[in-house]
Amino acid sequence: MLALIPILIGVAVKIETSDGGGFGGGRGGDGQGPAFFAQITNNGIFLVFASLAATLPVFLPMVIGVIAGDAIAGEAGSGTLRYLLVAPAGRTRLLLAKFTTTMAFCLIATLVVALAGLVTGALLFPLGDVTLISGITVSFDEALLRALGVAALVALSLVGIATVGLFISTLTNSGIAAMATTVGLVITAQILDTIPQLHAIHPYLFPHYWLSFADLLREPVYWDELVKNLGLQGLYVAVFGSAAWARFTAKDITA
Repeated sequence: MLALIPILIGVAVKIETSDGGGFGGGRGGDGQGPAFFAQITNNGIFLVFASLAATLPVFLPMVIGVIAGDAIAGEAGSGTLRYLLVAPAGRTRLLLAKFTTTMAFCLIATLVVALAGLVTGALLFPLGDVTLISGITVSFDEALLRALGVAALVALSLVGIATVGLFISTLTNSGIAAMATTVGLVITAQILDTIPQLHAIHPYLFPHYWLSFADLLREPVYWDELVKNLGLQGLYVAVFGSAAWARFTAKDITA
């Protein structure tokens, strides 16, 4: 499903431009969302950035929330958790294995979107030197490196909600409940992030800096919000990772 989204976007842009319409509406100068869409017809690599911008607010967090929420609760719900703990692995090692798997899924899911966007963009649109948001033109090889960096940043942007989901997964034996709660938190946090009256808490919401990956497409790169995003995700990992460990190591395993 994640791989299908870039294909749908690419086909939609291709049809729109073939009909003589434009796809450049919306904000043009901040490097987020619509600005990427407006550049797709000029260079197919922008489909990578547009696809990541389109999937990051909803689709990628929902998928990660499902995986993270099911990590421990799914085992408990299916009755396999206690059998896993019979092996001399220990609860800490099992939790670290689940955490590592969830982090790997963040990267894999992001790369699926990026790769599907790159392949679709190459098939439907021309490729070549890339004009960055700041107006500087770079070679296609450098643009590919920046695209890989953007994908890595998007994956790292998801580790906060992934860790929250893992913590929630230690609180219940119902995988569905853990998944629904995690996805619900994603939606709630993004709603809160759009309310101007709550601007004081916006910098502490895990999705607040998600679209800062666009700053990697500037020359020079704007590092301020990128660093804030990585620091915020690291804070969520530290806090909720510790909470997950404390809960799981003390939990009475009955299933």
